[in-house]
Amino acid sequence: MLFRLAKHATRILLITLAGGFLALALARLAPGFGVDEREFDSRLSDETRAAIRQSHDSERNIFRFYFIWLRGVARGEFGVSPSLNQPVKQLLAERLPVTAKLLAWGLVVGWGLGFGLAVPLAFVSGRAYELGANAIATLFLCVPAAVLALFFLLTRSPSAWVVGLVIFPKVFRYARTLLRQTATLPHVLTARAKGLSSMRVFLWHYLPPAAPQWLALVAVSLSLALSAAVPVEVVCDLPGIGQLAWKAAMARDMYLLVCLTGIVTLATVLMKSASELLGESLRVRA
Repeated sequence: MLFRLAKHATRILLITLAGGFLALALARLAPGFGVDEREFDSRLSDETRAAIRQSHDSERNIFRFYFIWLRGVARGEFGVSPSLNQPVKQLLAERLPVTAKLLAWGLVVGWGLGFGLAVPLAFVSGRAYELGANAIATLFLCVPAAVLALFFLLTRSPSAWVVGLVIFPKVFRYARTLLRQTATLPHVLTARAKGLSSMRVFLWHYLPPAAPQWLALVAVSLSLALSAAVPVEVVCDLPGIGQLAWKAAMARDMYLLVCLTGIVTLATVLMKSASELLGESLRVRA
């Protein structure tokens, strides 16, 4: 057990470090790196423009920049955002609660809709219901999150519903497939043959054996929610992590980009590792 935990911890650390470095590499290689919009101010002197260019010198060598940033993280320092002129730690502390609330409600809405539509298909074989549920899921799968956010902004509806509607099609399709596969397993057929109620069969024979798969779906949902949070927060002007990521990308703010990428990568890999550990634990007990 300790070996498995160490293996997963090592993988989480390496993937998180790789994710942060790739974010730096993409920002460094993007067109226009090192160009600061402040340089276009005609009121500035040549010396001031030269000082602005010199302020980006530390970001040109991404290996050195990343090493210095990691050394600061070890001391609890995440650097100062040059575009917003604030400590990254302070920006995260102010904006994380906004995004956390948005994601929490979005996951509730997305899972409620997706799971709620998928469960009846495990017990009812109505063709019309299945076609209708598939049509609804396909519709929201095709609509971009920014378009949904704009519609909800104009109608003054809760923005968390946008995140939920982005998650909902994936949850529905995966849950539908998983429930159908579970319905054909021997222990489920045996429980039904014994005359157990549908609710008891569902709670005790459908859900627990597929717990790792459900947890993996939660990890996927979280990734989708984080990606949807960017256009939602930008369009709806919510001061969260998604809006901060957009501002960091526009300004090529290296300190914010590496930190935010690391947070998203860490959250995704943690959920994936948790699902795998749970699956391994259940197999050992079996």
